[in-house]
Amino acid sequence: MAQRDNLSMDLNQALPLLGGLSPTQFMRRHWQKKPLLVRRAIADVAAPVTRAQMFALAARDDVESRLIQRDARDRWQLRQGPLPRRALPPLARPGWTLLVQGLDLHCDAAHALLSHFRFVPAARLDDLMLSYASAGGGVGPHIDSYDVFLLQVQGRRRWCIGRLEDPQLRDDVPLKMLARFEPNQEWLLEPGDLLYLPPGWAHDGVAVGGDCMTASIGFRAPQADELAQALLARLADSPPSSRPGQLYRDTAQPATAAPGAVPEPLQRFAREALARALADPLLLERTLGEWLTEPKAQVWFEARAGQNVRGGVQLDRRTRMAYDARHIYINGESHRASGRDAHLMRALADQCRLDAAALGSASQVARTLLGEWLADGWLQALR
Repeated sequence: MAQRDNLSMDLNQALPLLGGLSPTQFMRRHWQKKPLLVRRAIADVAAPVTRAQMFALAARDDVESRLIQRDARDRWQLRQGPLPRRALPPLARPGWTLLVQGLDLHCDAAHALLSHFRFVPAARLDDLMLSYASAGGGVGPHIDSYDVFLLQVQGRRRWCIGRLEDPQLRDDVPLKMLARFEPNQEWLLEPGDLLYLPPGWAHDGVAVGGDCMTASIGFRAPQADELAQALLARLADSPPSSRPGQLYRDTAQPATAAPGAVPEPLQRFAREALARALADPLLLERTLGEWLTEPKAQVWFEARAGQNVRGGVQLDRRTRMAYDARHIYINGESHRASGRDAHLMRALADQCRLDAAALGSASQVARTLLGEWLADGWLQALR
């Protein structure tokens, strides 16, 4: 359904971004399978923020940032943000890196860079992290548990990669750094070059010449137990059903000489109660959609008054939106949708915008809902 509604990208068209592969070919040949290096993937690439703007963002309380330093004796230091400018080393000092996580939440240019990768489901896309490094700066050899595109946007960085042979980590550094790393491929990336790495590939990137900026486009990969805990927590917080629940009864319970033992019928009752709760597929689907679109902890929206949807709307860069066969999900909320309104909302989730012509087919219910999202700051009016 997503491919049918998405009119903004031809999934079979060869793209410079993917080295002449189409999105379909890339996903089949490389996604979660093997690395891909693309020279001049984005020929006219520019850093989404200036160095001064990045330093200013790192000093803010609502921005996640880290400073990593390495000295000449291979001693590493990690400091979590916020990081005022005075906390950053001199630009000429080698061996340090500043990381700003979730730059797409704070910068339109960073958010626009993410749009290049919308051939992957948005539910899998996490964020864009920007690193600034002086000469020799990096975070050491490591692995990621998720897919990542490493886009060089300023300066140069040397990347060494290899299959993970030994997962042991160093115990003398405040980072998850591999104790032994044996690369078998090495490249020097210039602005516009792109390196894709599947999960589990060991890699180490070191800035060459300083004033180096690399954008990391990362993807969400929840662990099964993490996902189960999150969904069960949301289910527990859901409003109770309007139907009265079945009450536990134990008319056959005999007198017991072991009152501390949990009765097996009660255990069976609990197991069956949970199975009944999860038997409704719409409940689980809805809970998953709400969880996937929940804004990050540091995100909040500013209410806007005096705007209307007549001229069209677009998603605010902080808004997460998705859909399935029966629901629309936005910022942790779910809404039932069908017919023309469902098609319209899916188009908004796929294309991130609706122009005035598209809104012409919207029902009054859909217009009212869009107006509420606009007032809440989840949407922006097109100018």
